[in-house]
Formats: sequence, C-alpha cells, structure tokens
Amino acid sequence: MKTPNRLDLYTEMVRIRQYESRILQEYHADKAPAWDIGAGLIPGEMHLSAGQEPAAVGVCAHTKKGDAITAPHRPHHFALAHGVDMNAMTAEIYGRTTGLCKGKGGHMHLFDPENHFSCSGIIAQGYPVACGQALAMKRNGTDNVAIAVAGEGAANQGAFHESLNLAAVWNLPVVFVIEDNDWAISVPRAASTAINSNADRAAGYGIPGVRVEENDVEAVFEAAGAAIDRARAGEGPSLIEIHTLRLWGHFEGDAQAYRGADLDTVDERDPIPRYAAALVESGDLAEAQIDDIKRAADAEVDAAIQFAVASPIPAPEDALLHVFA
Repeated sequence: MKTPNRLDLYTEMVRIRQYESRILQEYHADKAPAWDIGAGLIPGEMHLSAGQEPAAVGVCAHTKKGDAITAPHRPHHFALAHGVDMNAMTAEIYGRTTGLCKGKGGHMHLFDPENHFSCSGIIAQGYPVACGQALAMKRNGTDNVAIAVAGEGAANQGAFHESLNLAAVWNLPVVFVIEDNDWAISVPRAASTAINSNADRAAGYGIPGVRVEENDVEAVFEAAGAAIDRARAGEGPSLIEIHTLRLWGHFEGDAQAYRGADLDTVDERDPIPRYAAALVESGDLAEAQIDDIKRAADAEVDAAIQFAVASPIPAPEDALLHVFA
C-alpha cells in the first residue's frame, strides 16, 4: 500500500474548505432580508460538507482513472477530491449552460461521465448504482473500483442492505463508505440505529468492515487503501464507516436547534486546523505555507465563481432538450 503524502492531503482538504466557504457566502448573498430558497444566484437547497473533508480526501487519494464514485446529496468534497472540474461543477451549481449537466441538475445532481462521478438527493441511491458499475468493471476485466458513499442514516435503508448482499454474492470490486456525522438530518444515530457502528453490519454479509474514529484523514487513507487494494485484487467488497463531523447545518438555513450542546464544541473539532497543527509539529508543514495554500485555493475558487457567473443561463426552450420524451 502506498504511503500518504501528508502535505497533499492537507492541501486538498484546504482547497475543498475554501471552495465551500465561498459557496456558503455566494448562496446566502441574495436571500435576505426574508429567507427565500429560490432567490439569488444559487437557487434551491444547499448541503455543504465542511468538516467532512477527511473522508473524501483520504478515500480519493487512492482513486485513479476509470474508478467510479456515487455520492449522496452532500457531494462537493468527493467531487473535487475525485477530480471533477471545479469550473464545470460551479457552473452547474449556479444553473448555467456550461455546467456539468448544462445547469439542469444543480448541486445535488452532479453527473460527470468523464470522471465516473454522480450523486443524488435520494438516500442510499448510489449504493445499487455502484454495484452495477462494479459489475461492469469486473466483466470488462479491469482493476477499477466503484466507491459508494452515503451518510449513517442511509445504512437503515433497504438499498444499503440489498447492495451489500449483492456485492458479496457476486464478489464485486466495490467499497461502501458511510460518513457518520452523528446526525441523519436532525436524528442522532442512537435514536434510529440499533448498533453503535454500522461497520459491524459488514459481518452479516461476510465482508470486512472497519470504523475509522476521530475524523483522521490519515486513518481514512489507511482504511481506504486496504479496501481499495482488496477490491482491485479481485477479493470483493468492503465497508468503511468514518466518524466525521458536520460543521454547519444539514442544509443552509437549518437553525440546528436539535444539536444542543453538540454545537458548542464544533469549532474545536474542526479537522483542518487540527491537522495543520500536527503537520507543523512533525515538520511536514511550515507556518508560512498555511497562508500560501489558502491563497492558492482562493485563487482557483475565485476563477471558478467568475466562470460560473459569466456563463449563460439556459433559455426556457432548453427545458425540452436532453429529456427522454
């Protein structure tokens, strides 16, 4: 298994955070004084993944051309970490014709066939799709891998269990990833799930299961590397549950009253400054590099926002294009 490039892991986490911080600002810019979800340059719902960067970066450090990722409704971190073009993704979020889906999908329905990336607002929808992708990879004789990502609430859906069973029966090269951010919208895991770790459910299907604690990007890197190597070698599926952190609301506009005291410790659990401090202490990161990395990320994000804003809005008659009937 390859060893992690610690500076690369940190840099990619910062890149994703700076992107979502800017999307957060842009999304809220025109929705005041009265909250209107349909107003502004970015209409519709918005689910941001700040705090969950270690999951995407640790997993996608092992992906290569031809690997597939199916993501949930909170998809930006996995999209960027997997190589989806930031300009095209941003244009899609803004509903512009230069977007991944010509502005028709929005942020919850990003689809990039070149990088085999997709996401959906339907809970656990990506799990069966990943099984189909993995079956195609197996029949084509490649060593590619499908990675299915969902939240811990999705592990109670039938599609989760059906997919794990099918992948095990057919020995498919698929890695199932659960991001446990403690909240299925507003429901804590203990109120909806009979066990403490969804990784324990892997044993019921005869496949390896591991839970990664502490939102640790390097621990995710190690667990994902083992699972992906196993899948590439033809040894079948694995399940990884990552205990991560949702810094912000389930969606933008979420008052989060249900979180109570949990919100008081959110900032101190932010994985990016914590990882930066560890890298500075180990000598892998210089203090001066922290601002340089942020500035480079901000420049890339600025260019993507400018590209999106300057792109055309779809004409009304375009609604009749790219439909089945």
